[in-house]
Amino acid sequence: MLRLGRREFAAHEPVVMAIVNRTPDSFYDQGATFRDEPALARVEQAVAEGAAIIDVGGVKAGPGDEVSAAEEARRTVGFVAEVRRRFPDVVISVDTWRHEVGEAVCEAGADLLNDAWGGVDPKLAEVAARYGVGLVCTHAGGAEPRTRPHRVTYEDVMADVLQVTLGLAERAVGLGVPRESVLIDPGHDFGKNTRHSLEATRRLGEMVETGWPVLVSLSNKDFVGETLDRPVKERLIGTLATTAVSAWLGARVYRVHEVAETRQVLDMVATIAGHRAPAVARRGLA
Repeated sequence: MLRLGRREFAAHEPVVMAIVNRTPDSFYDQGATFRDEPALARVEQAVAEGAAIIDVGGVKAGPGDEVSAAEEARRTVGFVAEVRRRFPDVVISVDTWRHEVGEAVCEAGADLLNDAWGGVDPKLAEVAARYGVGLVCTHAGGAEPRTRPHRVTYEDVMADVLQVTLGLAERAVGLGVPRESVLIDPGHDFGKNTRHSLEATRRLGEMVETGWPVLVSLSNKDFVGETLDRPVKERLIGTLATTAVSAWLGARVYRVHEVAETRQVLDMVATIAGHRAPAVARRGLA
């Protein structure tokens, strides 16, 4: 059982997490949801298309202008409060590595702290424990926030992923984060080159076998672009193919830009696997 906010998700229920960037310089949407009204419209659309989690981010992952903790909080806290008011049942996640921001968004109603930088601020897990919210424990290869990998090497990338994420997850539970609200994430592209991310995908089953629910953030990432030699706006097909593989291997949560397309892929894989009935079944029965 995965429990986040007011929601409980069954063992074979794939969950869509919709990305809502409160940044003017996000790599994919280029600030389309920086202002409140477009961002709230994005939330409404994502929920209608099947997203159970809204992931709010106030700082883009890549290098760029300095964003202070105060500015990150300004971009996210009020928005979290408004989403909580308008959508009381949706799970609200905030993508942050800073404990100060984590504290503020939890006060505003966040249910999950998505730590994409692998515990670089150990106090963030303490905040999650204090508020009883969930935590995403990500492998980032020891990278500093907002830096790109450069000639990073691993003897065994999945062994490193497991060591780091399982360590972060057990520490979180030890601090008091509810075990059923902790997820692990291989961290595609974070502290990894394209071959590392592809291997992490190929071996995702090793993470699933640990029993911790696995979150994957694949959407339009560079490893997809490099694999197919496609620019950011032409990576949907590669993203969906990777999503299907990850779903077949047992990932539980999918952080995405394109909700409706992802929902169809996940439903198709779940039905092939025997975890979901077809929406209709008329063929050959008339």
